[in-house]
Amino acid sequence: MIAIREVSPIALARLLQAGVPAVIARLLAARGIDDAAQMSRDLARLAPPDTMKGIDAAARLLADALARGERLCIVADYDCDGATACAVAIRGLRALGAAPGQVDFLVPNRFEHGYGLTEPVVALAARHPRLGHPDWLITVDSGIASHDGVAAARAAGMRVIVTDHHLPAATLPQADAIVDPNQPGCAFPSKNLAGVGVMFYLLLALRAELRRRDPAGPAARAPLQRLLDLVALGTVADLVRLDANNRLLVAAGLQRIRAGAACPGVRALLRVAGRDERRAGSNDLGFAVGPRINAAGRLADISLGIECLLADDAARAAELAAALDAMNRERRGIEGAMRDEAIAALDALPEAGTGRKSVVLHREGWHEGVIGLVASRVKERVNRPTFALAASASDPALLRGSGRSIAGVHLRDVLDLVDKRAPGLLLRFGGHAMAAGLTLPAARLEEFASLLEQAVDEFADPACFAPALLTDGPLGPDEIDLALVDAIEAEVWGQGFAAPLFCDEFVVARQSIVAGRHLKAQLRAGAGRALEAIAFGRVEPLPSPARVAYRLIRDEYQGLASVRLVIEAVEPAAPAARVE
Repeated sequence: MIAIREVSPIALARLLQAGVPAVIARLLAARGIDDAAQMSRDLARLAPPDTMKGIDAAARLLADALARGERLCIVADYDCDGATACAVAIRGLRALGAAPGQVDFLVPNRFEHGYGLTEPVVALAARHPRLGHPDWLITVDSGIASHDGVAAARAAGMRVIVTDHHLPAATLPQADAIVDPNQPGCAFPSKNLAGVGVMFYLLLALRAELRRRDPAGPAARAPLQRLLDLVALGTVADLVRLDANNRLLVAAGLQRIRAGAACPGVRALLRVAGRDERRAGSNDLGFAVGPRINAAGRLADISLGIECLLADDAARAAELAAALDAMNRERRGIEGAMRDEAIAALDALPEAGTGRKSVVLHREGWHEGVIGLVASRVKERVNRPTFALAASASDPALLRGSGRSIAGVHLRDVLDLVDKRAPGLLLRFGGHAMAAGLTLPAARLEEFASLLEQAVDEFADPACFAPALLTDGPLGPDEIDLALVDAIEAEVWGQGFAAPLFCDEFVVARQSIVAGRHLKAQLRAGAGRALEAIAFGRVEPLPSPARVAYRLIRDEYQGLASVRLVIEAVEPAAPAARVE
């Protein structure tokens, strides 16, 4: 069902009074913005680093380590957030005075070492091919649940700083310092930072510490804003909620990208994806650049993505981006086959469809690195929290699962409840509201599916399962123009701050199939002008009249720009009331 978001009339009036254009004011008011200052791009409005628990202690430890020439090993996660956090850490530490060869990275292999700072990862770090035996391990985007790994590192003579954004368990690892806005007692107001955001904040705190020690030193003036393109990329790709603080970070990063000031790797990835960096937006980061980096971690080794983001030579960055693009094409083929199997399996599930509140899928032969994408596609189709599982490459008796959730169901909290009710069922689990991962014995899959269903049923408001597509209502014919497209593109949209989606009733003037798989149509609302539209991946004809949910894009052809509607959903228009 296509529905329309509620708009606070008070918020709308305030925004209009502040001079915000009418359509943009309506969009912002519907997303909880009631003050134009909340859309400021001034980085001075960022939440201050010193409110984050553990950050000052971590900064002092790093400052001491840099001064003593101690070797620092960044232990990254194998997704885009982890890759960007790693690149930010290395670039930032170098800018703050790390000597050549003093800082390097290590990434766990998804299929061999598991998630986070595990004991096997510590063993690898202890014989790092370039650092030798590091003095410090610094985790990015992981580590908050790595009790055994931290203990193993300290036993091996390495000190540990954990930087993470995931929710902790009941106890914390015994690291030398922990920086995670979601740890108990942390007063940092933005709990939605991605892992790359946490690392960026630690670098800000480290610069402040170095500035206190030597106000005239080069580190005091280190241009950390140069890292914001990477911060924006990791934040958008990790699907964290775009609260005001995250929107500031993403907006600043996009501004650098559009100005041609991004690092060579990001620029090369945009080019290989066919995206124009001058108009780059959240969608380009989330659906073009992010997947190409993630493809390396899903199919092989995320190190390739990190090397691309660390490359300073444009030719080398282009070479690595091309390799990542090839991997992404391979990933799409694997994902497509698994997705088709998953969707076919839905009908065989007990109480298939609306009878269940969660979905758990597993098939022999599924690729462990792609299950998160399959879970996401199924979740979008059925509007239910979904887990897809595959046999572990390191132990076929275990299943590794990746889950995706819907608004109103906090997935990590659901897994915590499952764990409490069946201790030992989940050998490992972690994540956040919208995405989570786990490992369990293959023999206990049905038990997990049953307990997950119970937990989701208890946690969720039944209203969150209603298949309503929220839109921003209709646009007047004179409001649909390139100026509106530009104004929308200038804002930051994403998780928790949904991109504009409009709806209206149209008569279908004509329609046809293009490229064998897309529906091209000409729509007319009342006596308004004809509007060109396209429905990607749809071959079924549109009803006429139809109620259409659509977004606006700039369409350029032979140097001429126009507005096109991208159809996202269609339902028959309500019949007109009869007049007696």
